[in-house]
Amino acid sequence: MPTISLCMIVKNEEMHIARCLDSVAELVEEIIVVDTGSTDRTVEIASGYTEKVYAYSWKDDFADARNVSFSKASMDYCMWMDADDVLEESEREQFLKLKQSLSPEIDIVMMKYHTSFDEAGKPSFSYFRERWIRNSPQYRWVGEVHEVIPPQGRVMYSDIAVSHKKIHGGDPDRNLRIYQNLLAEGKTLEARQQYYYGRELYYHAAYEEAASVLEQFLLSEQGWVENKIEACSVCASCYTRMGQDQSALMALLRSMSFDLPRAELCCEIGNYFLQHGNYHLAVYWYETALQIPKKEYASGFVLPDCYDYIPLMQLCVCYDKLGDREKAEAYNEKAGACKPYSKAYLYNKQYFAGL
Repeated sequence: MPTISLCMIVKNEEMHIARCLDSVAELVEEIIVVDTGSTDRTVEIASGYTEKVYAYSWKDDFADARNVSFSKASMDYCMWMDADDVLEESEREQFLKLKQSLSPEIDIVMMKYHTSFDEAGKPSFSYFRERWIRNSPQYRWVGEVHEVIPPQGRVMYSDIAVSHKKIHGGDPDRNLRIYQNLLAEGKTLEARQQYYYGRELYYHAAYEEAASVLEQFLLSEQGWVENKIEACSVCASCYTRMGQDQSALMALLRSMSFDLPRAELCCEIGNYFLQHGNYHLAVYWYETALQIPKKEYASGFVLPDCYDYIPLMQLCVCYDKLGDREKAEAYNEKAGACKPYSKAYLYNKQYFAGL
């Protein structure tokens, strides 16, 4: 059975770190904690779980910090978690089973990362991340922000999920500041960094600049197709907020020049036509979203609700606008089968009952 070093980088995480370590400490053989300048009880708490707590002088470079944590590991695989991550109890048995059955030929294990949750606590936004990485110098992090280990060797996908559950927010300006400092130093952002820089600009409401950066990324021959598709979505949001609705629609449709339609983008296109009162076209795009199968191991960002619940709810709205109450109510019931606890579904149910 392979051994695992849990490798963490932390700063001022006294509210999170014990919860994280409690969820995984008994499942790994070694815990490495690299502290990047905490002024609270983080180091004290971490020291209660491991003697391997190291001080690190922060350099505005997440990849460098994570590589330092990996360099301290002595087990077969390195596993990373952030302090505000948790391995839920429901995932731990599968975690152990995977350890017992893992082929020694596997270099990287991709696991689900749940980062957003609905009103019932079910994941509403997920994607796969490298989670167990063979402990070898050839596997190292790159990227000052949104760091990643370039995939190589034998990679396997697992249904095991780590959940990101932040109790309090961090510094919302940190990532943008790092990118801007890199540019001020004369550095050129590679394609992946350009994509994430555009997203950071969007989050900071710099819509015109964000759209410009992302349009340059889309014109580049470099870049991951999933990032290209996401960039189309973010561009569309920028144009919408700038009052350029036609450009927003064109950005969404452009996503299909990179690959087959994604349900997420179909729902956005459907919403465009719904907002513009073109209910028949909205119906077409929502029905298209319903026809797209969920990919069990999709490599990009996934909004599971876009494959059933959201298009069903929006079809309810569309058919209600079109005066077909029977179809509208039928779609609401289908949406309720997906999420019987949904406040929107329950409200619609009451609405139809009162007609």
